[in-house]
Parts: sequence; structure tokens; C-alpha cells
Amino acid sequence: MANSFVLTPGQLDLATLRRFVFESPSVTLDPAALDILAEAARSVDRIVAGGAAVYGVNTGFGKLAKTRIPDDRLRDLQRNLVLSHAAGIGKPLPERVVRLILLLKANGLGRGFSGVRPQIVQLLLDMLDRGVIPVIPEKGSVGASGDLAPLAHMSAVLIGEGEAFFNGERLPGAKALRAAGLEPIVLGPKEGLALLNGTQTSTALALVALFDAEQLFQAALVTGSLTLDAARGTDAPFDPRLHTLRGQTGQIECAAVYRDLMQGSGIRASHLVDDERVQDPYCLRCQPQVMGAALDSLRHVARVLLVEANAVSDNPIHFPDTDEMISGGNFHAEPVAIAADLMAIAVSEIGAIAERRLALLVDPSMSGLPPFLVNDSGVNSGFMIAQVTAAALASENKTLAHPASVDSLPTSANQEDHVSMATFAARRVGDINDNVRTILGIEYLASVQGLDFLAPLTSSAALVRVAAALREQVPFFAQDRLFTTDMEAANALIASGVLTKAVADTRVLPTLEAV
Repeated sequence: MANSFVLTPGQLDLATLRRFVFESPSVTLDPAALDILAEAARSVDRIVAGGAAVYGVNTGFGKLAKTRIPDDRLRDLQRNLVLSHAAGIGKPLPERVVRLILLLKANGLGRGFSGVRPQIVQLLLDMLDRGVIPVIPEKGSVGASGDLAPLAHMSAVLIGEGEAFFNGERLPGAKALRAAGLEPIVLGPKEGLALLNGTQTSTALALVALFDAEQLFQAALVTGSLTLDAARGTDAPFDPRLHTLRGQTGQIECAAVYRDLMQGSGIRASHLVDDERVQDPYCLRCQPQVMGAALDSLRHVARVLLVEANAVSDNPIHFPDTDEMISGGNFHAEPVAIAADLMAIAVSEIGAIAERRLALLVDPSMSGLPPFLVNDSGVNSGFMIAQVTAAALASENKTLAHPASVDSLPTSANQEDHVSMATFAARRVGDINDNVRTILGIEYLASVQGLDFLAPLTSSAALVRVAAALREQVPFFAQDRLFTTDMEAANALIASGVLTKAVADTRVLPTLEAV
């Protein structure tokens, strides 16, 4: 099938992950993985038969690691682990995040270093294929020993407990499985621990946020270009010689985007000779520097998260070739936490400079346009409060962007005495993205309104197409009306990728994959 792919554990790439998030293709397991998993399961059986104490296989967990569990109670041990750790709280994670959690867990376990049977990985993928979406509360993980509570809620469905969505209905786990033609599984030695340990929740949250941030970054390049022309800014700061001298890759790429998008603008040509302004404000002329830094940061985040998406991050790690279980700390999600913090800062900055561009447009002393971008101002308030909304969201992002990774509270009776807070670090980027999308939507409305005031002069062909896409949905703001409706329409256009598509003939906008 065209909308499907084969999962070869450990070999997911960024393009496949992006496609999985936005297109929800079906997934089948590479048959070669089945033999690897079967051999790993046989190795676990040999370890159990050998009688040595192995953490998580025949011992308790965390502070209870010294408690030896009799062989006839090993299944109880794994089941009880899942049930006791399903202690999350809050609203359910979005479906696309949970789907990605299932994929990443199957990918990590499928590499054969976790000691689980093939049936475990296959059930995860069968749930994906048939639309069984575990109810995973959004709060309750500190990012070590992995995302225990969220992954316990996921795992509870595999054993016929917990809850899951199926065909839009929230059902008990066992009922959801049966409705999909699936059966719950009885966990063997190590399998519950392997399912619960790992960074798949924080990584999934971060990846979904990253792909949304990529789209927002691209939209911001376009809205920033619209504003530059609406404000009749100069294109001199985008001269390639300036950016080559500095040498920052993202900055060089972004400057080229602005040059290409403005190429052929009649508005720009109209004031090349007699413009008395010497320099534009930073929010216009420093766009390549700010957006370039954001691009470089997002690409770094992408590299870190791609590694993590393919990682074996549970504990203990199982080496079936030597029948060894080695306890370590691969479940510690510090790489994800720091990457998510960097992403939060980068996306917040995309919104911060966009809000400043918007503020410039509504100020007649800066833009030369009618006050608050409306005729008969005074009677009409125009974009006055829309800019206030953008300012409120930009300010909120300052708090949301405070790093989560620098905080740590000891857990598990001080056995787990330093934790990453990666799950919150990643989850809150979604809120920042939502705020920035609204800021960009308001800038989109304002910049096109500004261009309309400059008629009969027109912008470049690419930007005229972008403006036309908005005007198909939102009319010129001739007098005050309910503003939220316009904002929602602009947000939807940004979320749909219309801005990127409208300029595709002129410029393919930068992506997370570095050129």
C-alpha cells in the first residue's frame, strides 16, 4: 500500500517520522526482526533458569531491587508493575502523540536488546493498525526511569487493563482490544519493565512539537516577508555578502529566502531612490539572524530526537549473545529534556520577533500606514487589540520557555535522585507552538491589510499569491467586526501549510534536514 511502511527497528528517519505524524500510515514489522526477538526471549528464559538475581527479571524495582521474587510469581511481578505505575493524571495525550509513542516503543523493543517476545512488538503495531489508542494522561512523568507512568498506561491496555479509544469511543482496555479483534497478552519475565522503561513519551511529544515548529518556522519566513514589504522596508540587509562574512548556515539560508520571496516587488522598487530612512528596526532587518539561529537550533534538536527515536532506552539492557543483563541509565531523558528546552527557546523567539513586526505595522509613525491598519480610526479600533493578544501570547511564551531540564526532584526514596523533567519540557512546547501560530496568524492578517493599503503597488508574485490565499477566506478589514473569526481563519491557513505551498514555485523553504 502507498500509505504504509515497513518498520526495520532502529532505522527510522526524519522523513518517515514526519510522514507518520501528519499522514498516519500503517506500519508492518520487518520479518527479520521476529527472529532477533525470538532469540532474545530464549536468552531471557536461560537467564531465569540460571537462578542468578537480575534486576527487574526476578527482583523488585527501584528501592526494592534487593527483594528477590520467586519464579512462580514472575508473571505477577510484571503485571503488578504495570498496574502500580499507571498513576498518571490529567487529560489524555493527543491521538497523534500516542500513535507515535506506540511506534517508538515498537521500534526500540524491536531491536532485540530488551528481552521481549515478538508478540509484544507485534501487539503494539496491531493496536496502531487497528486504531486502538491507549488513554495516556498527560501528567505524571519526570523523565527517569524513563516515562514510567505514561508508558504504564499504554502497557495496561496490552494486558487488558486501563482504557483506550476505539472508533471515537473511550472503552476499558480489554473491551477496546476485543472490538479491534485483538487479545490481551500475559507478560513474561522482564517484559513489563521493558515496556515501562524508556523515553518514548517525551520523545514523541518532542517530535510532534518539532514538526509543528518546522511548519511555523516556514510560515514565519513568509509572514515576515509580507511585513517587510507592507512596511516598505529595505532589502539591503539581506545582501548575501553580509551573511557570508558571518558564516552562520541558517542565517545564510534564511537571507536567501527573503531575497527570493521579495524578488520583483513593485512596492520595493517604488522607494529605492527617494527613501530617506537609513536603517529599518531590528524586527525587519535582523530577520535572517534571528530566524537563522532558530533554524540551526531546530536542526540540532532534530538530530538529537532522531537518535533518541531509534534508541534502546530501557533498563536493564539485555545482550542475548552472552545472556547478560546490564543495568545502566539509558532511560534518563536528559538529551530529550535539553533538546526540548532549546526548541522552546527557538520557537518563542520566532513568535517574539513576529510580535514586534506586528507592533510596527499598527504604529503609523513606524509603518506609514493608517493607525491600527484601519480607515476612520477612532471610530474603528482595527488591529489594536489583536496586537495586544499577540503581545500577551509572546509574554506567556517567556515563562513557558523557562528551561525544565534545570529542575530535578528526587523520587523513589532517593534511588532516582536526579531526573530530567523531559516529558514536561517536551509537552509545553506544544503550548508555545499554539501561541506562536496565533501570533503569526495575526501578523498574516495585518501584513496583507498593509499591502492592501499600498495598492495599486503590488508585492512580488510569490507574496501576492500568499495574500490572495488569505483574501479567499478573510475580506479586507474595512471597519470593526468580530476579530476572533478572522484570527481563526488565518491560524487554519498557517496550520494547513498554505503559505509554504503558495511560495513553492519561488522557493522551497528550509526544512529540518540540513542541505
